[in-house]
Amino acid sequence: MKPDDSKFATVPVGRLGIIVHPSCTELGKKIDKYIVNWRKEREHEHRSSIVFKDYEQDSYIIPCNCARFGTGEAKALISNSVRGADLYIIADILNYSLEYTVCGHKNHMSPDDIYADVKRLIGAASGKPNSITVIMPFLYESRQHRRTSRESLDCAFALQELANMGVDNLLTFDAHDPRVQNAIPLKGFDNIMPTYQFVKALLRSTDDLEIDSDHMMIISPDEGALDHAMYFANVLEVNIGMFYKRRDYSTVVDGRNPIVAHEYLGDSVEGKDVLIIDDMISSGESMFDVARELKRRNTRRVFCMSTFGMFTNGLSAFDKAYEEGLIYKVITTNCTYQMPELLERPWYVSCDVSKYIALLIDSLNHEASISALLNPHDRIKKRLAEYATYHTIKEDNDN
Repeated sequence: MKPDDSKFATVPVGRLGIIVHPSCTELGKKIDKYIVNWRKEREHEHRSSIVFKDYEQDSYIIPCNCARFGTGEAKALISNSVRGADLYIIADILNYSLEYTVCGHKNHMSPDDIYADVKRLIGAASGKPNSITVIMPFLYESRQHRRTSRESLDCAFALQELANMGVDNLLTFDAHDPRVQNAIPLKGFDNIMPTYQFVKALLRSTDDLEIDSDHMMIISPDEGALDHAMYFANVLEVNIGMFYKRRDYSTVVDGRNPIVAHEYLGDSVEGKDVLIIDDMISSGESMFDVARELKRRNTRRVFCMSTFGMFTNGLSAFDKAYEEGLIYKVITTNCTYQMPELLERPWYVSCDVSKYIALLIDSLNHEASISALLNPHDRIKKRLAEYATYHTIKEDNDN
């Protein structure tokens, strides 16, 4: 979807500036390209006026560098002025492919390292921007969002830290628990769900889907993903089922209570395509366990859909599951780092969210409402009707 230009009749208060951390260079370039093209095509009555100075640019990316000393210490440098700008800082804290040297030894950057770079970039801006928005597709420490015993509250503390440094808004995708925004009640916090992008990726990747309650079901792998699964089930007009995890609370392994079994609640899945909806795929073990239970119940095909595909134990287990017919497709977004070999796998489908993020940035810079962008119901219905006719959907200007 191209921006609705009727929303952009006002002049942005601050000129647009995007700082792209090296952790999401490719995503940042795509976002920048969309905005550059839209603003060159956009018709404004006063586009030659001084008030539109810097509105059209060849690139909105502000060069930056987070250099490392030999000891591993770092500093951030912003090469261009950010005075009066609406600054958007984009960083992928899960990108483990970045390296730095400490006393001659190579280290891979951790989420802590990338989060520290984000703070350095905010510090380098020195309070000069008109506003600062941090776009962190995977919310830093979002898996540690609540306290159940003597534990640290890392995510809430990080949000408060960013707010105290002058961040006005934070955009994230599919937060593990969006209630963590209660830690910063006076700051902007938008939890973005890429539901429409998932539907597009699914419909383009498979041409023989029958989307009705007799042939398809939505499955939530646990209670945490139930809200997301319920939205999918409602817009697709199919039934929903869920698993809940029985855990051994007498044992702790890698900081978690191990799963004893996955128990199923819901209608029969026999002969149906099922979509397993979750916020993240880490090692994939939970997805495999759920897929095995579904196959044991004679499901037809299993589609795994997750906002974040981390694949922390590599791809071999997914290759094996695909060869055995356990899974049919795995769909994740490009919100986080995608290893090159992942994109070559026959079972993998990449869901591009760059245009969506570009629309959000362009709208926010104009102080336009993003409510319509955050509610994709009508757009999904339009695509489903198109698929029912053609068994595919066309590439067009939709986000």
